[in-house]
Amino acid sequence: QVQLVESGGGLVQPGGSLRLSCAASGFTSDDYAIGWFRQAPGKEREGISCISSSDGVMYYLDSVKGRFTISRGNAENTVYLQMNSLKPEDTAVYYCAAPYTGYYCSAYPSDFGSWGQGTQVTVSS
Repeated sequence: QVQLVESGGGLVQPGGSLRLSCAASGFTSDDYAIGWFRQAPGKEREGISCISSSDGVMYYLDSVKGRFTISRGNAENTVYLQMNSLKPEDTAVYYCAAPYTGYYCSAYPSDFGSWGQGTQVTVSS
């Protein structure tokens, strides 16, 4: 059973940076994908980025391109989301997730079956 645990959220001023971590366990294969999503109050959950073992970084949400970077850490089964130049509109609960297929990246939450508990990111002065 895949388990995902996010960490690294918090309160940051506009223009600041945060790095989110997603510690993953329970994969039965070395070929797997992890996606990052976020959900702001009153809005639908949206895909931010996704990375797979075989294909690397697959996409970024347009509004975060050039500011956010997804990467795999040296530590086993850890995926990071480096967030720079944060804006108030980035305020949301951020989730990492694993797809039902295990290895296929997608921007759609409905394609993901395993989710972390989420970590709050608040960008405010």
